[in-house]
Amino acid sequence: MTAAATGNDEHAPLISHRLLTRLTIGVAVLAGLTVAISVAGRVLGERIALAGHTENAEPVDVVIGQDQIRLPANTIRFEEQRQTGRTERVDLYLTWPEMRGYSNADRGRFNDANRPEGLVFLNLSQSTMSKDMSGRMGPIYSHLFGDTFEPGPAGLVLRRLKENSGYGDEVFFTGRLPDGSDYAVRCMMPADEAQSTSADCQRDIHIGQDLSVLYRFSSRLLPQWQAMEARIRDYLGRSLIRNGRPSSTTGLGR
Repeated sequence: MTAAATGNDEHAPLISHRLLTRLTIGVAVLAGLTVAISVAGRVLGERIALAGHTENAEPVDVVIGQDQIRLPANTIRFEEQRQTGRTERVDLYLTWPEMRGYSNADRGRFNDANRPEGLVFLNLSQSTMSKDMSGRMGPIYSHLFGDTFEPGPAGLVLRRLKENSGYGDEVFFTGRLPDGSDYAVRCMMPADEAQSTSADCQRDIHIGQDLSVLYRFSSRLLPQWQAMEARIRDYLGRSLIRNGRPSSTTGLGR
């Protein structure tokens, strides 16, 4: 009996069929996990690289107050705002001067804080005041200006504010638009141009029926103030939906 058992052990396979099957399944599972991790890592890496941006330029129709506006998804800064329907506000970013939304080709301009002059930022919301910044200049801001003024870039005039105005170190630049209307913009001027940010200057305008547009830009772009005003009004004016179709007007508002 002992000898027979020994003989059978000598001819038995070192790895049983059951163990081989288990090893094969284990290797397959590990390979599947490796592929899954690789794909997930690539997807996650792409999402991290996008950092909330999207290249999707499909139109998104939003309704704010009395206005409907159609915007490419890649111009809308925040993912949760890229939804068709009624909303209180929408935040946009656009390349300057091309007025384009995010794309992989322009990725550096959207992610490089050292190049704030490459973008303009817009906030669209329902108007809460009857007058925009230009309209407020005469009845409100003119009483806050100091007695002195200085020449600014591209024909603008720098107006400093009285100490008790409540605006801190902000200054105003004023001028005349080609149609003869007033232009005014508030700025926090950096001590050094290298410290400029994308929010140095801000101005609000009215377009459409009841839409207020606050736009922000780097003080490096002040010499281009007239072109910026015209392009923003034109871009948003063409994006307004009237009678189910994009508007052909410039949406100058009031």
